Amino acid sequence: MIEDNFLKQETFDKLQLLMVNPQVDKAYFPWYFRCGYYDLNESEKDYNENAKRVTKAMKELNNFQFTHPFYCDNAPQSPFLEQLSPILEKLQPISIWRVVANLLPRLPTPVENPLHTDMSFLSEQKQKQWMTAIFYMNTNDGYTIFEDGTKVESVANRMITFPANMKHTGTSCTNQQTRVLINFAYMKLK
Repeated sequence: MIEDNFLKQETFDKLQLLMVNPQVDKAYFPWYFRCGYYDLNESEKDYNENAKRVTKAMKELNNFQFTHPFYCDNAPQSPFLEQLSPILEKLQPISIWRVVANLLPRLPTPVENPLHTDMSFLSEQKQKQWMTAIFYMNTNDGYTIFEDGTKVESVANRMITFPANMKHTGTSCTNQQTRVLINFAYMKLK
């Protein structure tokens, strides 16, 4: 599901300012360097293949991003988690596995990463009980693409939600300094 203008504009503007401005009210929003795009936190079956992919990515100069973990390992990880309250109120999760922001730098040509699910450590049946949501913080020529070829453009204040077992991937951008989004993995009442 795609929902444009997901947050009220004033609420979105405050969140966008926090995440892209180096200093807001003397509180810095930290971004953490991460070489390669994917965790090694996958099923044992996929671990060796993923480890090879990450090792190869580490050798490639352009395969890095910056992340900001808001919520991981069943606990808040960021003093800025409260700023996501308007989003969480609309998503209405009954359980959260992870909330992380991603910042990908501009590249000369778009890079499309391998298809994946955000909770591949779970069986496909269990993944169906969870949702993935991607909230775009800025408009750029990057996009999210799904296994069936559906392509969703990165538009500021757009939210896409889909079952966690749907394979998808993202890209870098070429027309803005960065591509910034927030990724949510959560369970919702049916």
